[in-house]
Amino acid sequence: MDDVRTRAGDVIPSEVPSRAPDGAEHGRKRVVIEAVTPSVDGGRFAAKRTTGEEVQVEADVFADGHDVLAGVVLVRGPGDQEAREVPLELVENDRWAARFTVDRIGRWTFRVAGWVDHLETWRQGTRKKVAAGQDVRVELEVGARYADEAAEAAGAAPVARQLADVAHRLRHVDPDGVAALLDDDAVAVLLRQAMPRHHVTTTDELPLVVDPPLARFSTWYELFPRSTSEEPGRHGTFADVVARLPYVADMGFDVLYLPPVHPIGRSFRKGPNNAPVAGPDDPGSPWAIGAEEGGHDAILPALGTEADFRDLVAKARELGLEVAMDIAFQCAPDHPWVREHPTWFRWRPDGTVQYAENPPKKYQDIYPIEFETPDWKELWDALLGVFLHWIDAGVRVFRVDNPHTKPFPFWEWVIGTIKADHPEVLFLAEAFTRPKVMHRLAKLGFSQSYTYFAWRNGRDELREYFTELSQSPSREYFRPNVWPNTPDILTEYLQHGGRPAFVNRVVLAATLSASYGIYGPAFELGEHVAREPGSEEYLDSEKYQIRHWDLDQPGSLRPVIARLNRIRRENPALQHDWSLRFHDTDNPALLCYSKSSADGRNVIMAVVNLDPHNPQSGFVHLDLSALGVGDGPFELEDLFAGGRYTWQGPTNYVALDPWGTSAHVLRVVRPSGAAVS
Repeated sequence: MDDVRTRAGDVIPSEVPSRAPDGAEHGRKRVVIEAVTPSVDGGRFAAKRTTGEEVQVEADVFADGHDVLAGVVLVRGPGDQEAREVPLELVENDRWAARFTVDRIGRWTFRVAGWVDHLETWRQGTRKKVAAGQDVRVELEVGARYADEAAEAAGAAPVARQLADVAHRLRHVDPDGVAALLDDDAVAVLLRQAMPRHHVTTTDELPLVVDPPLARFSTWYELFPRSTSEEPGRHGTFADVVARLPYVADMGFDVLYLPPVHPIGRSFRKGPNNAPVAGPDDPGSPWAIGAEEGGHDAILPALGTEADFRDLVAKARELGLEVAMDIAFQCAPDHPWVREHPTWFRWRPDGTVQYAENPPKKYQDIYPIEFETPDWKELWDALLGVFLHWIDAGVRVFRVDNPHTKPFPFWEWVIGTIKADHPEVLFLAEAFTRPKVMHRLAKLGFSQSYTYFAWRNGRDELREYFTELSQSPSREYFRPNVWPNTPDILTEYLQHGGRPAFVNRVVLAATLSASYGIYGPAFELGEHVAREPGSEEYLDSEKYQIRHWDLDQPGSLRPVIARLNRIRRENPALQHDWSLRFHDTDNPALLCYSKSSADGRNVIMAVVNLDPHNPQSGFVHLDLSALGVGDGPFELEDLFAGGRYTWQGPTNYVALDPWGTSAHVLRVVRPSGAAVS
C-alpha cells in the first residue's frame, strides 16, 4: 500500500511494524487505535454501502497519560489521487467517530489516524493555570514556539506572517489579555491548520465497496420467457416479454429476472414434472444449458435473437426495469464445451461424464463443471467471458445459480475482475445452503444474497432471523433479498394457507426487507399445488414445460402487490434494513415491527397476522422511542388496508382477520396531525 500524505505534509506509513528497531519513529507513537468499524475480517473483505449513504467510521483511540488526542479518517474514493480528511469526534469512553457520504460507485478505502494534540493540550493546560491565577510566562513561550514551528512549516506561504504575528502576541501579551488570547478560536484554528503533526499512528487501509442504490433497495419479479405467449401452446419469445413489461412495471418492480435463455440440451432431456423421458415437443429445463446452437453465450432460437434480447433490455430500462440474467455454470451433455474442453468435466471409469445428482435424485441432463481441472485458468477465463458477453449486451444484474457449488477463489476473482471495470454490475447469490458458506460468498463480493425467509413462519423465528440480518456485524457485507417462493420452492405454508398465506408472505417480504422478489405469475395467481405430498416442487412446474397464465383471473394479488410496492417507493423507511426494530406482542400469531428513515421523519410500523386460517387479536407493546413518539396520543395511517387510528402509550389492541384486514402497514403521524414524512 502507498503511504498517505496528510494536509500538513506528514507522511503516514501504510503499515506500523509490530516491533521497531532502536531509534525508529514507531517508538515515539503513543496513540493506540483499535476496533475500527466498519471492518470485515480485519479488512480482508470490503464492507458495503450504496451511493448517497453516510458511512460512520468508529474506532477506539487512546494513549497513555492525560494529553489531548486528535484524529482523522483518511478517505480515498475511486480515482482519487489523494485522501481527504474527515475529523474524528469523541463519542464516549475513548470511542471516536467520523462520518462521510459516498457519492460514487466503486472501491473506496479509508484509514484512521490519531496523534497527541500537543497544541490543544498546551491550550487547555494554560487556561487552567490562568484560571487559578498562576504565572504562565513559561507556558506562553511554549505556545509561541508552537507558532514558530508552524510558521517555519508554512514556509513562504502568506499564513507564515500571520503565525509569526501570533508568536509575537504570545510573547508580549498583557497579563490581562492572556485569557482572551487563549480563547480566541481564530488563533486556535490558524495554529491547528498549520501545526505539523508528529508521531502519527495510522491503521492499514480498510476497503469499502460502493454499489448503485439498487443493491440496497430492489424489488424483483421472475418469469419464464417461454410462458409469456398470449396464445396457449405457443412458445413465448422476447417480443412477448416486451409486451409483458408494462404488467411488471405497473406492479412496481424494478428488476425483471429471467431464468437461463440459452439453448437447451436434447440428451437426457426431462419431461413434464421432471419425468426422466421427454416427448418430442417437450422444451426441457432451461438450466440444462447448451446444444448444437451454442452454449452460455448463445440464445435459445425459439426465444429470438441476441438483437431481440438487447432490445428487451433497452425497452425494460425505459420503463425503469433492469433485466437480471441467470448465470448457471453447468452444462447439458450437448454443450459445445463437453466436446471442445473434455478436461473441464469429471470423467468416470466407465468413460461417461459424471452428471449432477443428489441421491436419490438424478439430473442426467446436467453436467457439473470440474473446477479442479488442470486447465482451470483457461476455464476461469471462459467463465469470465460469459459475464463480459452479457455485460456487453446491456445486462447489469446477474442472479447466480448455486454459487456455493463452485470454488470461493473463483468468485472472488471473477467478481473483482468484473467490478474493476464495471462497478455498476450487481450479483445476487442463489445459495440456500449452510450459513457460513452463504456469508463467505457475500464477503467475496456478491451484492445480495438469498435467505432462509421462505421457511421462517413463526413470530419468534422471524424476529430472531431478521434481527440477525439487520443488527449483527454481518450486515456490513450481507445484504438479504427475501423471496416467499421460487420455481424450486413452494413451501408448506403456501400450499395449505390459501390466499391469506400469500398476502401475509408478500407483506412480510416487502416490509421486513429492503429487497425482495417473487416468482410470478405463480405467486400473484396463488399457485399452490405441489407435485406430491411432502414436496416443495410445483405440479406442472415451468421448469419442465410451457405454461399459459390467465393474468386477469379473479383473485389475483396483482393490486395487493402494486400497493405494497408503491408504499415501499413512497416511504424511505422501507428502503433500508438497519433500522428494523421488533415490538412485543402477547399473541404469538401477531408480529409487530417498525422501520424509520435515516432522518427519523418517516416511520413505518407493521402488524401482521401470521395465522392464515383464523382471526387473531392481542396487545402490542411498543418501544415508543423507536417510533419517535411520546406517551401522549399519536395517529397512525394504514397505508395498506386504509383507515386512521389513534393510539396512546406503549400498549395497544389489534385484531386481524386473514380474510379481511390481515395486516396493518402504518405510517406514524405526529401528535399534532402532521405526518412524520
